[in-house]
Amino acid sequence: MRTRNSDQARTVVVLGGGPTGLTAAMLLAAEGVRVTVLDRDVAEPGGGAEGVWDRWRRPGVNQFRHPHIMLPGAYRLLVGELPRAVVELKALGAVSHNMLGGAFDLPAIGGRRAGDERFETLSARRPVIEAGLGIAAAETDGITVRRGTSVVGLLTEAGQGTRVIGVRTGDGAVIDADLVVDALGRNSPVAAMLTDLGLPAPVQQRDEVGFLAYSRYFRSPDGSMPAQAPWPLEHHNSLGITSVPGDAGTWSLALFVSGRDRAMRGLSDPAAWQRAAALYPDMAHWATFGEPITGVLAMAGMESRYRRFVVDGRPVATGLLSIGDAWATTNPTFGMGITMGMTHAALLRDVVREVGFEDLEKLALRFDEVTEATLAPVQQASAAWDRHRIAQIDGEINGVPYETDDQDWNFRQAIEVAKLLDPGVLRAFGEVGSMLSSPEQALATPGLVDRIVELGAGAAPYPSTGPSRTALLAAIGAE
Repeated sequence: MRTRNSDQARTVVVLGGGPTGLTAAMLLAAEGVRVTVLDRDVAEPGGGAEGVWDRWRRPGVNQFRHPHIMLPGAYRLLVGELPRAVVELKALGAVSHNMLGGAFDLPAIGGRRAGDERFETLSARRPVIEAGLGIAAAETDGITVRRGTSVVGLLTEAGQGTRVIGVRTGDGAVIDADLVVDALGRNSPVAAMLTDLGLPAPVQQRDEVGFLAYSRYFRSPDGSMPAQAPWPLEHHNSLGITSVPGDAGTWSLALFVSGRDRAMRGLSDPAAWQRAAALYPDMAHWATFGEPITGVLAMAGMESRYRRFVVDGRPVATGLLSIGDAWATTNPTFGMGITMGMTHAALLRDVVREVGFEDLEKLALRFDEVTEATLAPVQQASAAWDRHRIAQIDGEINGVPYETDDQDWNFRQAIEVAKLLDPGVLRAFGEVGSMLSSPEQALATPGLVDRIVELGAGAAPYPSTGPSRTALLAAIGAE
């Protein structure tokens, strides 16, 4: 894979210097590939975690300052394959925590068990995560990171218009490559660049309605953290709430609502947001333990998106592969984005190892095959959950309980109830929620599915204590 018919190394251009693009660059560089990372935004300003948080602006990344989490699945990848990145993240103040840590003291769970260290990860704010990965990438042999460089078009081979051979930058430069990797995120312009060249558009799916997030960051004066909730994500009538640990005594709390629930728009007001957060006993202390360091950060544009670059059995183009959110997105409520992207980067590296660069059509087809077998089911399950959850909230708006014959949704509801009532169910739930294993693998233990049905079937839809819709609307001053 390292050479053609000489000692010249293969070259890859990665579009996008976020966590997904940087991870892909480091994994490919470790294979002897020469990688150039292009990102249109300026470099991080230095000054440690606080300098990055206070001064780094990323106009090209809409969600840059919103809560993110690196799930244990991603942390395991870094520890095993990119330990330098772990060192840099810790040097910037990333903090270790266990995803199950808030549940260990519950009587039904019975404390830690051997093997629970697999639920460990590092927590840090998104700019800090990106800065740590960026430092590691810049120190990796074979990688050149070019910030402040936009990409305005793709180059194709003369006479073979479906083969991408490089990119054209905003300053008129041409960069040749054996492979172009699109890691430009959910709003990637690459599909439009392909159609501009007269090539077929990829298969695209986009839900019409998604969620809105209203988030706020906090800091404690002594670096301490609020007590973990039994599980960091709760679903309630009309609203979801998630707690996200950060670095250096910081954390965030996010409230997620349906994009068409206009009564919830009042959560953009900090006073209303605080009143709403106080209504959820397991999470309320995350909004009072320290002092706020931001106002309420609102994020829209969270609809599920999916692109497939193989149409009717043929690649739309060869020499071009899309990864992470540039391929497909998941609901940010579950915090899978960074981990999905890093996992996709590792799959790309694996397929390049297997196939090499000699047959780019074979490379594209094999990458599509592996992506569809491993990550597409996760994305499709997330999109299906979104549709059910929005319908459930629609029912709550109208005072009509939501019912469906979809057994996957009903089983997921049962797991939500059962997860804190049985140690085996909790760990299976944690395996999937941490992206350590697939649902099929996690639920393979004999008797586990029956136990979930026993504990959760027919129970109230929301096991955690929270307000009615009427009380929530009153707290935020909505009619």
